[in-house]
Amino acid sequence: MGFETLSFPDAPQIRTSPPGPESKRHLEAQSLRESSAVSYPRGMPMALRRAAGATVEDVDGNVYIDFFGGAGVMNVGHANPDVLAAARAQLGDLTHTLDIPSPVRTAMVKRLAQVLPDELNKMLFGGPTGSDAVEAAVKLVKYNTKRYPMIAFEGGYHGMTAGALSLCSGQAFKGDFLPLLPEVHFAPYAYCYRCPFKREAATCDLECGAYLEHLIEDSHSGVGRPAGILVEAIQGEGGSIVPDKRFMPKVREICDRFEIPLIVDEIQAGFCRTGKMFAFQHTKIVPDIVTLSKALGGVGFPISAIAYRENLDTMPPGKHIGTFRGNLIAYAGGAAGISFMLEHDLAGHATRIGDQMLVQLGELERDSAMVGEVRGKGLMLGVEFVKDRTSKVAAPEFATKVRNLCHKRGVLIEVGGHYFNVARFLPPLVVTEDLAQKGAEIFMDTVRELEKTA
Repeated sequence: MGFETLSFPDAPQIRTSPPGPESKRHLEAQSLRESSAVSYPRGMPMALRRAAGATVEDVDGNVYIDFFGGAGVMNVGHANPDVLAAARAQLGDLTHTLDIPSPVRTAMVKRLAQVLPDELNKMLFGGPTGSDAVEAAVKLVKYNTKRYPMIAFEGGYHGMTAGALSLCSGQAFKGDFLPLLPEVHFAPYAYCYRCPFKREAATCDLECGAYLEHLIEDSHSGVGRPAGILVEAIQGEGGSIVPDKRFMPKVREICDRFEIPLIVDEIQAGFCRTGKMFAFQHTKIVPDIVTLSKALGGVGFPISAIAYRENLDTMPPGKHIGTFRGNLIAYAGGAAGISFMLEHDLAGHATRIGDQMLVQLGELERDSAMVGEVRGKGLMLGVEFVKDRTSKVAAPEFATKVRNLCHKRGVLIEVGGHYFNVARFLPPLVVTEDLAQKGAEIFMDTVRELEKTA
């Protein structure tokens, strides 16, 4: 199947400079009644009406190429016909059962088991967000080990509930709410462009792995024996960071040696996003627990889960519950979404299109004085902006200008990274070569234009 028919034709089309008059009306209504914490419309001011494939349309008739993808939710594309058909069929029968089994729940479990490693043969479904999956994973390792400290990584993002937020490194997210969970410690991630040990590729001896080992091994490191280690195999909000290929195997080896459960957060990177079903598969390790959400629900139906090894399956009934763990529409849509991924080799498609985009965007890395690095795997890409390449001083204001002007020109991207200076690309994985090329060209032209006045 080609994916050309899934998206709106002739995108992008900007008929009225966004935000248009209808969008302004909805934005004003939102401002009047909704919380000041609303975030995305500030950077991409518009009101959306409909979407298809890798494109979205606002209420003023502007059609955008979607390089944002609901922050990694829309892997099989907006309004995916297979997913919607499954959801509609289920909607007429039964929609909510808590954790009482049903045919559609059984189908979802079978589909997940089909794509997970054999070792991860137990599953727990929870509340409607990825944060809930992280909370469940932390509770599971603490219950099993009877230990309390946790280790996470610099640049890591794991959600906004109190426990999950404790495991996020970014002060912008959690600084106003401290203290959170006690005994959470952070180790350096293998962020090679900004190596905290000041190493270059030629001299790197994986000091980040050695430092993690030190934190656990040295009784005077200040870190008690952890209940678990939580890591992203490829960091998302931290800036689309692909670690050194030795990093994840080293973390796995350390966890094995010190008998620490390894939790890998696949909430954003999972389900074909990086060119593998799960990002941890790039280095052939198997975690003890994986956290799942976002694309798990097909086209945005909310659900989360953890999958884990059977030896950890010790919690008594009711130790982790959530009303919406019985969302059968999400199970129906999610199972159909996984089937679509397998039938259409979405991982292979993400690899092909992502590799093409990396080559195309690589022109900026060669030519632009403000592009420090272009990186990524599959269709989880990032472009890091700096004020100059020598100092690598971050350029977050420039990244924001790029995002804003891309929006006006019909391409949706988001900004992340340690300093909010990384343009992030998370398009639906059904994006076509034509849409990917067009969107990248608009992005590149925007960067070049803005750089002239920077």
